[in-house]
Amino acid sequence: MGPLVPDIISNDLNYIIALVIGVAFGAILEQAGFSTSKKLVGLFYGYDFTVLRVFFTAGLVAMFGIIMLDHWGYLDVNLIYINPTFVGAAIAGGLIMGLGFVIGGFCPGTSVCAAAIGKIDAMYFILGSVIGILLFAEGYPLWEDFYKAYNFGGIRIFNTFGISQSLFAFLLTSIALLAFWATSIIENKVNGVDKPAIRFTPYYLGLTAVGVFIAVSAFMFPPKKAGLLEQVENLEFVNSYPLKEITSDELAYRMMEGDKKLQIFDFRTSDEYRKQSLPNSILFSIDNFFEKEPNRFLSLSNRVNVFVANEELTERKIAVIAKELGYNNIKILSGGIKTFDKLILNFDKTIIPQNKVEETTLAFREKASVKIPEMIKNNKPKGGVEKKLKRVVGGC
Repeated sequence: MGPLVPDIISNDLNYIIALVIGVAFGAILEQAGFSTSKKLVGLFYGYDFTVLRVFFTAGLVAMFGIIMLDHWGYLDVNLIYINPTFVGAAIAGGLIMGLGFVIGGFCPGTSVCAAAIGKIDAMYFILGSVIGILLFAEGYPLWEDFYKAYNFGGIRIFNTFGISQSLFAFLLTSIALLAFWATSIIENKVNGVDKPAIRFTPYYLGLTAVGVFIAVSAFMFPPKKAGLLEQVENLEFVNSYPLKEITSDELAYRMMEGDKKLQIFDFRTSDEYRKQSLPNSILFSIDNFFEKEPNRFLSLSNRVNVFVANEELTERKIAVIAKELGYNNIKILSGGIKTFDKLILNFDKTIIPQNKVEETTLAFREKASVKIPEMIKNNKPKGGVEKKLKRVVGGC
């Protein structure tokens, strides 16, 4: 399963769900006719484009599933494994795969599906695949350099083209609709069917309307992170957003008392954090809000999560993002770290109190200005949040 946020599916349950999905996937392939080699190779001869339609549809469903889960903040896209792109090896492998497909009538996945229902030709195909894998493994030193050449890494196509994710989804869906229309024309021509490929009936008009709606809906689900970052650029919205605050005095007091319920999330740079890390604080970033592993820190019950940054405005923007993502028990440090430094760490002893309240406050700050720097000095920075990348390599 995908790296969902929060982590609602355990590792053990993952295996059970994977088994159920695998069985269902195989059953659907068999019902779609993918256990028959004649139907599969029809793609190459032009008389049956079911393979193209099914895999285009599967790709679109997966793409929009990821887009929507990312938009709603339920998926850590950074943990999705993207196979590295080795251009030379991909071209050579594609040619070998395509040749094997058209000769043998199966791809690796459909051959297993066909073998499961007793197709002898599929069993021979699997045997040939195993032999090919063994030959590749044994001869790997001979073509290792070619295999690793032209490494583009785990690229995403819309980033390569320099376009937005939404625009790419729209274009791919449009291409799929055109492909469905074009292949229908080719099928009719090859099979000698006189009827037009596309007819203006309620059925075809309904399918077209659904396809167009899906294509346009790509712009309705921008990445959650991008949308929230754009939203917090509206200063009027940010300043009017109801947020709880904690004063420098209260924060200092709770740190000195060793309050176990206090969690401090530091949103400064790593250099600033290492130079001066507050006790019981952890280095955090906006990106962490959208990731699977860091998510659990903010979800602990009975905790007071204090966001600190150099400026209060930065804290407010970050807190708004966190609140919009559904996190609670969040407070921001009034005035930011700069105010905390001024009032506590760099306390001005020359200030003369004007009344009893100020006298008590100044006495506390003087005491804190001695104790907290010692705590900071003895504090071992926790650094950033540890991300346990659990990536599963696979695919058809």
